[in-house]
Amino acid sequence: MIIRHVTFDCADPYALATFWSDVTGWPVSDVDKPGDAEVLVEAPSPVPGLLFIRVPEGKTAKNRVHFDWMPVERTRDEEVDRVMALGATLHEDHRTPEGLGWVTLRDPEGNEFCVERSAAERGA
Repeated sequence: MIIRHVTFDCADPYALATFWSDVTGWPVSDVDKPGDAEVLVEAPSPVPGLLFIRVPEGKTAKNRVHFDWMPVERTRDEEVDRVMALGATLHEDHRTPEGLGWVTLRDPEGNEFCVERSAAERGA
């Protein structure tokens, strides 16, 4: 068995997929367009894609599952700044004065995700 997609319930699938496409650098599927009820962000194999599906109800509680992202080309702090410039908002800042820790952000529809230190930062 393999995981094919990670699915997000949301109000605006295309807008949220575009945000996550910008965050990850993965493309929105060529067949998807604004107004579609389902929109796929295609991840490189074997990583599961991100599928966004319109639902009528809004988010009402903390996510039970969330992503912990580790930047590859930037530091944690550079990645936090970049993703916030794309539309994420700060939820909780768990960085310490020693440089350890992570940052919990929310995507434009309020889904929490974390940004951790890069591998280079962990090796320093």
